[in-house]
Amino acid sequence: MTTHTAPPRRVAPDRIDRARRTRTRRRLRKADLLVVLCWSSVAAAVSLFLAYGGLSEVVDVASALTALGIVTGLVGSDLILVMLVLAARIPAIDRAVGQDTAMAFHRSLGKPALYLILAHGALLTVGYAMSDGSNVVAETISFFQDPDLVLAYAGLGLLVLVVVTSVVAVRRRFSYEAWHVIHLLSYLAVLIALPHQLSSGAVLADGTLQRVYWIGLYILAFGSIAVFRFAVPIVRSARHDITVSAVETIAPGVVSIHLAGRDLERLQTAGGQYAIWRFWSAKTWWHAHPISFSAVPTRTSARITVRDLGRGSSAISRVRPGTRVSIEGPYGIFTDDVRAAPRIAVVAAGIGITPVRSLLEGSTLRPGEATVLLRATDASQQYLWQEVGALPSMQGSAVYSMVGPRPPGLATWMSAEALSRGVTLSSAFPHLLGSDLYVCGPQSWADLVIRDARAAGLPEKQIHVERFDW
Repeated sequence: MTTHTAPPRRVAPDRIDRARRTRTRRRLRKADLLVVLCWSSVAAAVSLFLAYGGLSEVVDVASALTALGIVTGLVGSDLILVMLVLAARIPAIDRAVGQDTAMAFHRSLGKPALYLILAHGALLTVGYAMSDGSNVVAETISFFQDPDLVLAYAGLGLLVLVVVTSVVAVRRRFSYEAWHVIHLLSYLAVLIALPHQLSSGAVLADGTLQRVYWIGLYILAFGSIAVFRFAVPIVRSARHDITVSAVETIAPGVVSIHLAGRDLERLQTAGGQYAIWRFWSAKTWWHAHPISFSAVPTRTSARITVRDLGRGSSAISRVRPGTRVSIEGPYGIFTDDVRAAPRIAVVAAGIGITPVRSLLEGSTLRPGEATVLLRATDASQQYLWQEVGALPSMQGSAVYSMVGPRPPGLATWMSAEALSRGVTLSSAFPHLLGSDLYVCGPQSWADLVIRDARAAGLPEKQIHVERFDW
């Protein structure tokens, strides 16, 4: 018996491009909707307070300060819970904007939320002191007679610690592992402040829609974290039974970790994505790291490539075959799915090659559709370069290299030699405006590439960047 296989359907390029544009519009609408929902939650918190007579007791300066203190507390608490939702790694949010963008929004809300909570405490203290005919010091001391308010002050202290350690200049003084542990205190800070919110001042009186709203928001925030940060990764790791199969040195300080598992295709990993990995060895079990796939997983294997950038990554690079591995993810939209234009332009530097290599492997590229520029300071940084040119998807596409240090004193991503020849981003990518630009490398370097792309007139929706900072 002869089995006849139908030839694959050929889809017209214009239909593919229309489908990409449609996907892009949908994704951008989802991103806009996410922003609207975030700010609508703040509006709902204030509206409910007003609807239940929040201003009815404002009769003098003291009561006005108290009411304003309550509003700042409600808005600050709402923003903190929104931050927790953004950090919960909810798949719908990841598909809409990607974890990088979600976490950037998360970080941008940190200082405003803290300032509002500080204003909440200060305004209430002054307002109550004026109403009682007391002073601020005496009123503060009286607050400490209430166990719920003691917990609230403790939560405020933890929030201050979290926000201060999240400032870039301060954060860089910590290892990723230490910073991550401190950041987890934000969960505790929010939880221990909850009792005072439900008990003090009868603002969220029992049986009111206000109380239902706030309890629902707490359940959404902490339920999302419980499900997507803990339950799903535990189930997924058990299902796929991932272990280290081999560790391959590809350059000084750089290794590829080969992983074995079962049904890894069910992870539905797209080229360019990353996962949060935890290696269960004596020196690595206590911390997890976001690391990109450097090859698209097969049914039984996957690969990540790691550069020694600190104690954590150094320990990971020395794990032994047979070590069990847990996974959270995959995450990220540094993928072919976000393409809006007919062509792609790729600029990668150093270990930024890892997501780029899997991106190109997993992309549906037509001959000549991609232009890739690989950047290195010297020959020792040419990680996986040969693999990129050998990918089947890259047939007919151009791969260029730019090796050499940047000129001192100039804010440029290019080598001094290329700059002296008059090379620009537009000359390196003649079809730049008709391309989606993918950039991955050190943050300050990538920012310079993006700066030049914007100056050349490339729309934001066609710029995609994968950052390795935290």
